[in-house]
Amino acid sequence: MSPVDPDVARAARGAAEARKALAARLRAMGLLKDPRLLAAFESIPRHLFIPKAFESQAYGDSALPIGEGQTITQPANVARSVELLDLKPGAKVLEIGTGSGYQTAILACLCQHVFSLERIPTLAAGALKLLGALGIRNVSVKVFDGSYGWGDHGPYDGIVVAAAAPEVPAPLLNQLKGGGRLVIPAGPPERQRLLLVWKLPNGNTRTEDAGEVSFVPLVGKFGYTAAPERARPAGGERK
Repeated sequence: MSPVDPDVARAARGAAEARKALAARLRAMGLLKDPRLLAAFESIPRHLFIPKAFESQAYGDSALPIGEGQTITQPANVARSVELLDLKPGAKVLEIGTGSGYQTAILACLCQHVFSLERIPTLAAGALKLLGALGIRNVSVKVFDGSYGWGDHGPYDGIVVAAAAPEVPAPLLNQLKGGGRLVIPAGPPERQRLLLVWKLPNGNTRTEDAGEVSFVPLVGKFGYTAAPERARPAGGERK
């Protein structure tokens, strides 16, 4: 076995400590109550999912650019969105907006399989490559208009949307299993709310407002036809 480079080992320890520190800050905010989600945040290397120019900011609680006018979501909002899904180990999840794949990796730690849609081919390809390199195999990524969902694999126990829509897209509700949960930011660019939508066994829905947020827009047939001019490229900043 080749000796470990001391600089590489030091960097790995530093990143591990930074992940634990971020997780501790999120717990202090009342998040990461699920031990499995806490473990996921402590194990997934967020710095690998952003450009090297921003690595020093990887474990702060902020959104960061990942190219193509998109951002990696603020960790607090990843934690909040995933926690609201209340996923069980055997769950099947649909993610809208793969981005660089960080939230995808977190979800993969908590459920049986993640089906993730990304409309930008370069981001989808990069995310799939990195997830594979990290040994995360229970993920499928497809380049497609996420506002349509991915009906071939539905219905889903949970659906999480990493971009804001004017309203909840009907196709996503149709692909949600009875008893399932959908988490989505919705509303105009400056007044987005994070919504938790339960689908009741009779097909009706119940919605809970989880607070004000700011995400990049969900562009697509059942989202925005183009990015709204005033939408801030914050990718998940909680206000």
